[in-house]
This record gives sequence, C-alpha cells and structure tokens, in this order.
Amino acid sequence: MLLEHFAVGPLACNCTIVADERSGEALVVDGGDGIDEVVRRLAARSLRATHLLHTHAHIDHIGDLGRLRERTGARGFLHPADLPLYRTLALQASWIGLAAAPAVVELDGELHDGDVLRLGDGRISVLHTPGHTPGSVCFEVADGSATTILSGDTLFAGSIGRWDLGGTSMEDIVSSIQRKLMAYPDDAPVIPGHGPSTTIGTERRTNPYLLGR
Repeated sequence: MLLEHFAVGPLACNCTIVADERSGEALVVDGGDGIDEVVRRLAARSLRATHLLHTHAHIDHIGDLGRLRERTGARGFLHPADLPLYRTLALQASWIGLAAAPAVVELDGELHDGDVLRLGDGRISVLHTPGHTPGSVCFEVADGSATTILSGDTLFAGSIGRWDLGGTSMEDIVSSIQRKLMAYPDDAPVIPGHGPSTTIGTERRTNPYLLGR
C-alpha cells in the first residue's frame, strides 16, 4: 500500500494519499486546500480517488472539498459532530483574511468511531478523538503488520492541537490522545495535520502535554 503525504495551501496542511497500487484506488485525507497538487499527484501515479476523508472541519483541512470532489469524482466524509463547524466556512475564511469563502457542500457520508475502510489488503480505521474540535478523528492505516497514524490536528510532534476554539477542552484532547493513540506501539509512525512526522514512542516519552498523565 502506498502512503504519500505532503503540505498544501498557505497554512501547510499535511494532505495524505493512501492507495492500493494494484487496483489504483486511493483515499485522500485532508485534501482541503491546494487541489491542483492533490490532482497532480494522483495523476502521476495513475490513481483514482474514491474517498475524500477529513480529520476535522477547519477550512485548511476541508475548504476545497467541493472542488476536489468535482475534479476526482470521489465521495466526501466527515464526522457528524463537526458539521456545525463545517457550515461556518465563511466565518473561518474571515479569520484568516480570505476575500472569498469556499462553498459549503453536502457531504456524501459520515465517519464514526470504529468505521473501517478496506483498500486492497490494507485497512483504514476511524478513531474519534474529540478535543481539537468536537468531531476530530484520527485514522489508523494498517498494511500487514505496519501501522501508521494520521493524527490530524489532535497530536503534533512535541505538542497537541488547540482546544480553545469552541466546544472542547484541554482535558478532552489529552484524554483522546491517551485513550486512542497511546494504545499503539512506540514504533508506530504519526503523520500530523501540520509539521514534521513523529512516533507514538517519541510523544509518549517527550510530549510535555502527555508527561505525568
């Protein structure tokens, strides 16, 4: 299974393409900004996106869902607890100084804790991790014995996501990380929503928000 991540957009959101190279089917995680780059990378590997998955509903992670869906024909998914936040794209655009807000479009389906998507021999499991937003999710990408965590804006290298943007608390996000992510082995790679990759073990040992808890 192919797993390729790269930063897109002015806020450098980490977008991840997960693909089964034998069938050519792919999932795009957080392709919410910089759709030209997403489409270019799919085309370069002759991949066909079937699902557009979003870790949460902040504009840099989901703003271009409508246009990316038009370009790829894939279906868009979000946890329902973040639908109210998604409907505030115009307000979010004003926060970061955008002159025009992207369109809010209807989602094709919902993500729920424990959902599993199959991709060739691999699987992508949904982990509901409220804290950064009420509907924040992470994804476990499993290919044989190898497991990678796509943590969105829940867990960063050396830090955690903001919890002061409405409807959540620091206790919520730390609890989600401890219950859902720290259950993975130390060598499991973590690809956050922004910034460099890390591992579960590194964060367990050094992340100041997790030490002593």
